[in-house]
Amino acid sequence: MNTSTKELTNEETLFSLASSDHSEADEREYVNYSYVRETLHRFLANRGAAISVVIIAVIVVMAIVCPMVSPYTFSDVNSRQTNLPPRIPGIEAFGIFDGTVGDVDAYTKAGCPDEYHFFGTDNLGRDIWVRVWTGTRISLTIAFVAVIIDVLIGVIYGLISGYFGGKIDILMQRFTEVLSSIPQLVIVTLMIVVMKPGLSNIVIALFITGWIDMSRIVRAQVLKFKNQEFALAARTLGASSWSIIFKEILPNALSQIVVTFMFSIPNAIFLEAFLAFVGLGVPAPIASLGTMINDGYKSAMVYPHMVVAPVLVLAVLMLGFNLFGDGLRDAIDPERA
Repeated sequence: MNTSTKELTNEETLFSLASSDHSEADEREYVNYSYVRETLHRFLANRGAAISVVIIAVIVVMAIVCPMVSPYTFSDVNSRQTNLPPRIPGIEAFGIFDGTVGDVDAYTKAGCPDEYHFFGTDNLGRDIWVRVWTGTRISLTIAFVAVIIDVLIGVIYGLISGYFGGKIDILMQRFTEVLSSIPQLVIVTLMIVVMKPGLSNIVIALFITGWIDMSRIVRAQVLKFKNQEFALAARTLGASSWSIIFKEILPNALSQIVVTFMFSIPNAIFLEAFLAFVGLGVPAPIASLGTMINDGYKSAMVYPHMVVAPVLVLAVLMLGFNLFGDGLRDAIDPERA
């Protein structure tokens, strides 16, 4: 057998001629993935997005479980155990997080050689570990409130403004411009004068300006879709304006709305930390990450553990939500990746 015959035999094992009726095409199996499944696949294929899911899940579980299983509470005060450094069982054998300051065992000196405070204690003897995870609950609650406000105000406001247009759009947009032109620092200062510190201040701050970016993004999506064929067809068939808005336009704008949700969460968490830092956070003895940073930075040079722990948890939490938002945006719109 010559070389050309051998090549032909090899090709026949790899390829076959198509039949005249193309019946072999019916035997092929085509995998049909839904849009949601394709989006989920692209999201999980993004390493940063997959890591963000783990980060958020771990923080949520820790915020729920740790205060429940700890022998301490966020408000327990013990004047004999003030400013203790971190001490973690198992790790202390390696000479780190062993509760010593220099060569002195601070826990033995305080009369509690058998106790462990993973993040140490503050100047009132309160366990920072429990207070950090209790404060994380506050931050996650604020994130949930931010999403609700975006849905109830920002989305509906943007849908109405973009769809009806004309004088309605002009009036609504001028109103948002007036609100967005007021510096947030001015709003915070006025709140300090007329209100007491508390979680309600944060909700009011989000209520005043937190929905504006969402409304603008939704309005832009409505302007993009309201004159396209599917919306014109629904209008021709006699569908009402509200039916077109909520059944035709809103589902097509949902991807951008979801992405904006995810980016509004870290902004809301940072707003809570900022308000707490200037004295508008939750009142004592309730813990939040912002109030703990405010309490700890004053003695950060002497007792750095008091501020390092809440700062790290806040940074990791915001990083997780930002990575989640980036991954979700790239998964929903792969052309922007």
